[in-house]
This record gives sequence, structure tokens and C-alpha cells, in this order.
Amino acid sequence: MREVKAFIREKRANEVMQALRTEGFESLTVSEAEGTGRYTQRKDSPSLRFPLAHSKMSKLEIVCRKEDVPKIVQVIHQHGGKGEKGEGLIYVSEVLEIYKVRTGELSKEDI
Repeated sequence: MREVKAFIREKRANEVMQALRTEGFESLTVSEAEGTGRYTQRKDSPSLRFPLAHSKMSKLEIVCRKEDVPKIVQVIHQHGGKGEKGEGLIYVSEVLEIYKVRTGELSKEDI
């Protein structure tokens, strides 16, 4: 299994999530994120909570089968980017185990 984690611009999050749903990837986590990087737009402003952060982003996290990664990355790229600098990053990590919170048992489900 793999985890795809994407940091994308807030204004693209709904479009990306809808496109992922259309492709059958309905289980994901989305959260607000703030970051700093090499790219800064003039209209970006410092965060009140994190003075060094300048970009408000959305973070999407999806745990999936290894073979689903290319499709998920393609959908995020296609709907999350418009060819501008600073649109975000996509990370892929290996997931070794999944435990159920309710029972503490190792999940045997093949997601």
C-alpha cells in the first residue's frame, strides 16, 4: 500500500477532490496547511500563527493500492495545477501496516 500526500493551492482543492471522487477515490483526508518555499507571490501574506509561512495550502492524503498511485498523481496534477510556479508538491510513501482504532487489530483489508 502507498500514501499519496499532496500540497495544493486552496482554490484547487474542491476541483481535485471532485475529480478523485469521479475516478473512484472517495476516501481521503483534507486539511488546511501553511508553508514556505522558494516561490512567493506578491499577494501572499505572512501567517498570523506562523510568521515564516506565506502560502495557504490544502493537504490531501490518500492511502491506496500501489497500482492506483499513477492515476491519483495524474488526477492531482491535471486538476491541481494550471502551469504556474508554487502550485504544490505530491509525495508518495510506503504504508507498512494499518491498525483499526476501535480494536487495535492489524487490518487485513486490502484497500
